[in-house]
Amino acid sequence: MFQHPQLPRRQAIQAGAVGLLGLGMSHLDRLRAEAAPSFESARAKNVIYIFLSGGLAQHESFDMKPDAPAEIRGEFQPIATRTPGLQICEHLPQLAARSEKWSLVRSLTHPHNEHSMGHMVMLSGRSDLPTGFSPNGPKHTDHPSIAAIAGQVTQSVNNLPPAIMLPEKLVHRSGRVLPGQFGGQMGPGTDPFLLDCCSTNRQAYGAWPEYGFHHARGAENPKDLSFGLPSLQLPAAISKGRLGSRVDLLNELQSQQRGLRQLAEVDSFDRFQERALSMLADGKMSKALDVVDADPKTLDRYGRHVFGWSLLLARRLVGAGVNLVQVNLGNNETWDTHGNAFPNLKNYLLPPMDQAVAALLDDLDASGQLDETLIVMAGEFGRTPKISHLPSAYAHPGRDHWGACQSVFLAGGGIEGGRVVGSSDQHGGWPKDSPQTPENFAATIYSALGIPRTSYWHDLLDRPMPIYHGDPMPGLT
Repeated sequence: MFQHPQLPRRQAIQAGAVGLLGLGMSHLDRLRAEAAPSFESARAKNVIYIFLSGGLAQHESFDMKPDAPAEIRGEFQPIATRTPGLQICEHLPQLAARSEKWSLVRSLTHPHNEHSMGHMVMLSGRSDLPTGFSPNGPKHTDHPSIAAIAGQVTQSVNNLPPAIMLPEKLVHRSGRVLPGQFGGQMGPGTDPFLLDCCSTNRQAYGAWPEYGFHHARGAENPKDLSFGLPSLQLPAAISKGRLGSRVDLLNELQSQQRGLRQLAEVDSFDRFQERALSMLADGKMSKALDVVDADPKTLDRYGRHVFGWSLLLARRLVGAGVNLVQVNLGNNETWDTHGNAFPNLKNYLLPPMDQAVAALLDDLDASGQLDETLIVMAGEFGRTPKISHLPSAYAHPGRDHWGACQSVFLAGGGIEGGRVVGSSDQHGGWPKDSPQTPENFAATIYSALGIPRTSYWHDLLDRPMPIYHGDPMPGLT
């Protein structure tokens, strides 16, 4: 599965026999999965990719410039961490107290300043835009996402999807789905499994309900916000035996339409159907994923808000065997701080992120799983060095989009704590040394999962395409 297929004559005959036996081509995935190599050489077994849609300001988080002019440095003050010489924002005190567990890359760069382009490159790990790219929504010609690739080339554990995205897909308030999150050229059958936990008004931002806000109006929690998992319980009237009978009937009906199974959409449904049925029949799963009703002490640590619930859910999923979980901390470009940046970051964004990520680090460390779980946190870009103000839309100033430089947070999975890779210039606008790219960022994730450098993903025509387009970011291990 990790290299260009080279079938000996005997295997070619066996593959041809698959069609003679009436198994459709979709069953080849199952046969390949049985022969997939193990990942015993991997430093990490799992990855949690925390994505901050909208773009976290490096100046107000992990790369402060206290000696720069006022229009550059902003309003926040730096505080010391447990690592000598390393300072971060005053509104991240819990992470500052745990700096021995995490490291930073302050020099990630790419050339795109538009949201959809930034999502595309940071979720796929490719700086170049795909042919035919459109900011208006995903296309089948898009680069596959990091999560989709991990889902295609890593093995399933405990009947769980190899890659899961939660708590919702990234959607603009206009209803436009942001590109970069899906299987793209690999086909819809490789989209990450979506755990859609949120019933939200698309005008909502932040870690609702405790920290819900609107960029221009401040604190705000629309009435239709709720967090919960799709039902994983069997209806009371349906036993596991009856469920099995219904599945048999469904399979029989589907056997009459084998010709349709060549369609990617049908194959996609088949894959997700199998996952859903496995999870549905496992009564333990629904209990493990019931994070809203977790014990009070756990909720006090993570927070009773969508950021806390989402990272607690991610922690449980990697504990159960999911290889990669992408956690979208905030929909509707929550971290897009063009205006009112300082009150919104101080009151609604940094505190719940600080709380939830710190709790995740503590839990994984206490259980001994931090060495096996790589945590990465990034957005689609950073923010401009110079503060600007749009008085027609916001009462207070903020920063605009800036792909040229952002800070990336990493922990676990063999990452040494207390390190800083790369630096930005005196204004935090451009990498000063050790520039890193989305390709290096993606390679760090793939390497942590133990995916060999010679590995490939396969498109809808089963053509092999290289997974790696760069080297892992240096200096972290």
